[in-house]
Amino acid sequence: MKALKYLVGIFVTGFLLMASPLEFGRDVDFFHGYIIQRPVIKVGLVTGLKQAVIKASAGMKIYEVGREYRLLAEETDEVVIRVDREKLSEKFSLQIAQSRDRQEAEILASNLNQKLEGGVTVSAESDLNGTVYVTKYGEFLTRGQALEAIHRLETLGLKDIWILKENISLPEPGTAWLQIEHRLLSLGTEADLYFIPAHQEGYLSLDGRNYRGIFLLKNTSSGLSLVNILNLEDYLKGVVPLELSPDTFNALEALKAQAVAARTYALKNLGRYRHLGFDLTDTQSSQVYGGLSAERPLSNQAVEETAGEVITYKGQLIDALYTSTCGGMTEDAENVFSGKPVPYLKSTNCSLEKQPEWLIETRQPVLSAMINDRDITSQITPLLALGLIVPENEPDYFARPVSVEEIESSLAAASALKKINKHQTNSNLKSASVNFIDLSRWLIAYFGWQEKAANFVLESEAKYLLQDSPQLPELNSSDRKGLAYLIQSGILPSYLRQSNLKREVSRAEWAYILEKSLNWLDDFFCRGLFISAKDNLIEVMDSQNQEKRWLVIQPDLYLLRKMEEGTFPANRLNLLGGEKITWLEKDGRLWLLQVDYPPNTNVLDRNSIYNRWTMRVGRDELEKNIRRYYPRLGRLVDLKVIRRGKSNRVASLQITGDGQQVNLTGLRIKWVLNLKDTLFYIDREYDANGQLTHFIFTGRGWGHGVGLCQVGAYGLARSGASYKNILGHYYHQVKIEKIN
Repeated sequence: MKALKYLVGIFVTGFLLMASPLEFGRDVDFFHGYIIQRPVIKVGLVTGLKQAVIKASAGMKIYEVGREYRLLAEETDEVVIRVDREKLSEKFSLQIAQSRDRQEAEILASNLNQKLEGGVTVSAESDLNGTVYVTKYGEFLTRGQALEAIHRLETLGLKDIWILKENISLPEPGTAWLQIEHRLLSLGTEADLYFIPAHQEGYLSLDGRNYRGIFLLKNTSSGLSLVNILNLEDYLKGVVPLELSPDTFNALEALKAQAVAARTYALKNLGRYRHLGFDLTDTQSSQVYGGLSAERPLSNQAVEETAGEVITYKGQLIDALYTSTCGGMTEDAENVFSGKPVPYLKSTNCSLEKQPEWLIETRQPVLSAMINDRDITSQITPLLALGLIVPENEPDYFARPVSVEEIESSLAAASALKKINKHQTNSNLKSASVNFIDLSRWLIAYFGWQEKAANFVLESEAKYLLQDSPQLPELNSSDRKGLAYLIQSGILPSYLRQSNLKREVSRAEWAYILEKSLNWLDDFFCRGLFISAKDNLIEVMDSQNQEKRWLVIQPDLYLLRKMEEGTFPANRLNLLGGEKITWLEKDGRLWLLQVDYPPNTNVLDRNSIYNRWTMRVGRDELEKNIRRYYPRLGRLVDLKVIRRGKSNRVASLQITGDGQQVNLTGLRIKWVLNLKDTLFYIDREYDANGQLTHFIFTGRGWGHGVGLCQVGAYGLARSGASYKNILGHYYHQVKIEKIN
């Protein structure tokens, strides 16, 4: 029987280890009843593991496979792994109770095991009075774990729990210790562990992140590797949203292009880290992978709708490189990576010959609103769009005094949108116009700010804030504190500290004050992306619900153009698609549209924050970076571009120091200089003595600049391109084929 058991163990072990992901002949791989559809991929989650906590959503089986084969756990929820550099010489457990009656101790242990799902044992120990039966719970690697377990036992009403330390003699340093079901087990240096969900629909978690498939803890020459083994399509669902976020770049065709490129890259690079026990890492050195926790519905859809599709060149899988932002043009592979030219990885313009463009116009006149020589027109435009202020088409409308009736009308309109307080008050003013003292009283009473005005501002603060006002001597304490509170809160403009508070409030000043008072205005704004326009309609992607919608353009809507210099009113806006927009709508009709304009360019990756960038680096700091690679450089003297590629990326760079001169090529330039990309130009700063102090790098792009431009793919998708057209744009002379 013993020999038979040994042969069965060898057979099962061999069957488990033969689960290679490289074949496509069979449909599935079996891991002790757990099915993984082919193709299978192994992803390295941790290399040189020191400690980890693995959990299961619905229990897991744990198998040790080495010279011997054993089942360590049938259905456990958690395992703690720890690799000690020093020899482990002690462990901890919890003493729950002692008894001279063995039956009493065993009954207690049985009852507790039902509540704690195991881990409670009874041991017989001797003392001067005979035998005592000790009821214990668990085995713990550290005292801290034991303390955490005490809190759990206390919730069951148990008290007077003691921590027991036991000296143990266990294997040599470097061994992995497993805490499974309150037991401590050691993992031999020649054994691997398989963590398999007890149910097909279950999943595993590593340090709080969820993963499909199974885990393998494998001994390698570089220590323990924790590997996630799963179906390739499931792997891609954890890759695509991290490589091209569907939250930001929510164009399905772009995500489908990303899915096909990522699938091709994965299959092309299977076995790349075979010496460490896996195919690919979960970082940028391969493809960023976040498991089940990273998945999003739109990116999952992209993976599912392109299932099995790969990119080939002359019948072979391509090396499907991709970069975040190319800066307007990708580069020939040989100018970035060493090696021969790659026919499908050639420099490509990240633009369209016929770029679609839409024009949005309005007949709404633009009136200028100024306070103290400051243009506030764009700031108060939402008030106009919501009808809180109804201006007349007069050039000096906002410069004229505001009337009591206009203020009352604005506040009534605001209350109709959102209740401000329960007891709104009228002004009781008899004059036609309003000064700032009257207005402050009115606002404080209307919004119910009496307690804030009385208590938020000290009397000394009020006098300080208004010390330059000619009205200070005649203001009573309540008025002083009210005005000071409104100025301090930013509701009244700060220049009123030195102003005549009895002068009339202009319409522009009232609009400014009203906008500052209504801190809930932002609730009425929608945000998303502009997609296209047709007749009197625009198509938008609403960020809140991730849905496309059509809105009716009002002929007299308000338009705002937001740029680096600020936000400005406009009569017309030109859009290319994909711009970030903010809008106000009523019943599907557009009343205000603000467009966040990217840099003035038509390149497809214009929406990336890395389309243009600048870095100012001190000479000493740059020298420090370079000397990490070239310690004999000495003092940095200068940088010189020797050659550029087709996209104007720096292909060859000379670094001159007073101790060494080095020539860099391709991607190494980016690493050594610590830049975002190699598409850059250099300026220099000098001090008064003519000594070089700083290098200024003005660049474009983020990444290596070869292959598919991810943000450019998004731009193409927004222009109506299919994922196959996107891939054909960036990879030359390729085919999209499906693996059976």
